[in-house]
Amino acid sequence: MELLVEDLYAGYPGHRAVAGIDLSVPSGSVVAIVGPNGCGKSTLLRSIARLHKPESGRVTVGGEDVWKLKPRQAAHRVGMLPQNPTAPEAVTVSGLVRYGRHPHQGLFRQWSREDERVCRDALDATGVLDLADRRLDRLSGGQRQRCWVAMVIAQEAPVMLLDEPTSALDLGHAVEVLGLVRHVAAQGRTVVMVLHDLASAARYADVLVAMRDGRVLASGPPREVVDAPLVRALYDVDADILRAPGDDTPVVVPRLATAPSVISSASG
Repeated sequence: MELLVEDLYAGYPGHRAVAGIDLSVPSGSVVAIVGPNGCGKSTLLRSIARLHKPESGRVTVGGEDVWKLKPRQAAHRVGMLPQNPTAPEAVTVSGLVRYGRHPHQGLFRQWSREDERVCRDALDATGVLDLADRRLDRLSGGQRQRCWVAMVIAQEAPVMLLDEPTSALDLGHAVEVLGLVRHVAAQGRTVVMVLHDLASAARYADVLVAMRDGRVLASGPPREVVDAPLVRALYDVDADILRAPGDDTPVVVPRLATAPSVISSASG
């Protein structure tokens, strides 16, 4: 289903975090939102996921305004993995993934063989089926993150929102998780994720959305929008933009910076 964000404004008392955001994401696409800390990335994701009510604007999935749906109905359309998710103490991997089926449960809809199948498929798709009976808190960071993604997959929402899914992961585990994101999108789901690593965003996203001060500075295919002026506008950093062998993906190489005042004081 297509995700459409129209003229979205959102914020907190005394601070507007998101100002006039427009975003159109077709089914099966991966969108990476990048920008400096505090630029409104997470607030945008929370507004899409019905976790932070916007001041104005619309968020629609498949033509339905998610803020006009009941929470359970909205959860059938949008699933979100926040930055620092917490799980019940001693929960197993399979127990965690079962939480993804909560929106599908109700007074007349209890746990079924279909729920069991969906959870097993989610575990298998994320490569953690053999960890199903293990405790989540005894796994590595990369394994845990794949388990959290499995839970969101089990929710079966056509739009998945991931807030910094690779934070605190080493390079190997980050590549695993981002490869999994591509796999999920290939199955027809729409994925919108916040990333700090501009290079990873450029390599794994179909569309890159660059934000600063609550507004979109640039949006489009990474090969078209990532350039030195954009890096300067986003992060106040001068950089060279190289091209990766094989696929021409933009590679951002920050230029060396000096700090004369620090060097002078240290030498004195």
